[in-house]
Amino acid sequence: EADPSLQALESRQEEILKRLYELKSAVDGLSKMIQTPDADFDVTNIIQTDECSPLTTNGADLDLMLGKDYGALKDIVINANPSVPLLSLLVLHSLLCERYKVLSAVHTHSSVKSVPENLLKCFGEQTKKQPRHEYQLGFTLIWKDVPKPQMKFSIQTMCPIEGEGNIARFLFSLCGQKYNAVTSTLIDSWVDTAIFQLKEGSSKEKGAVLRAMNAALGKTSWLVGNELTVADIVAWCALQQTGSANAAPANVQKWMKSCENLAPFSSVMKLLQ
Repeated sequence: EADPSLQALESRQEEILKRLYELKSAVDGLSKMIQTPDADFDVTNIIQTDECSPLTTNGADLDLMLGKDYGALKDIVINANPSVPLLSLLVLHSLLCERYKVLSAVHTHSSVKSVPENLLKCFGEQTKKQPRHEYQLGFTLIWKDVPKPQMKFSIQTMCPIEGEGNIARFLFSLCGQKYNAVTSTLIDSWVDTAIFQLKEGSSKEKGAVLRAMNAALGKTSWLVGNELTVADIVAWCALQQTGSANAAPANVQKWMKSCENLAPFSSVMKLLQ
C-alpha cells in the first residue's frame, strides 16, 4: 500500500498545479485586456454570466475562425453606443450560448456618463462563477460613445470589424451554418436592406421594404429559405427599433411571431418591456 503521507503530498501537488493553471488563465485574460485600448481599467458596472449550454456538433471551429491561442480563452470585444442598443447582438449572443460555453461580461466605458440598468444586465444575472479556462469563448460588450459598433477578435492581431451588419454576419458564422453563393448573397442583401433602408431609411423606403418582406414571406417561412438566418435576426431587430412592427403586413406579422417564439429572441423581448 502507498504511504498515506505520500498520497497526501501527491494530492497537495495536484491542487497546487490546478490553482497555477487557473492563475495562468486569469493572467492570459488580463494581458489581453491590457493590450486592448477599448477595455481600459476605468470601467464600472461589470456583470458576468455563464448560463450557456455545452458545445453542439453544429458549432464552428473557433481555432479556424478566431485563430489558435493555446492556453487562453478566445475573446470577442464589442463597443456599442447605449443610445442605440445593438438588439441583434443580444439575439446572436443567446445563439452562441446554445453552442459554446461563453464567459460574458458587460462594461461601461468612461466616455459614457450613465447606462440604463436593463442594458447593464442585458446578458442576464450572474449565477455562478467557473474558472476562466473552462469556457470556450469570451464575449465582452462595452457600452461606449462610438459612432458605430465595433468588434475586435483575435485581439492580439487587433483586427476590427465595424457596423451592425458586419458584426452580425461574423457572429452568426460562429454558429457553423454553411450556405452556397446564391443563398449567402440573398442573406447579405436582406441584412443590408434591413439596416440601411428599414432601420435608417425614409418612411417611403421602410414601406417598400415591408412590402418586399411580405412578398418573400408569402413563399417561405423565413426571409431566405426554410430556416432562420442572420437576415431574420437583423430585420426583426430593425422592426423593433423603428417601431414599424405594429404596422407590418400579415405575412410579416406571422414571421415576427415565429421569431418571438424562439428562445434567443427572449432577451430582446425582456429588454423592450
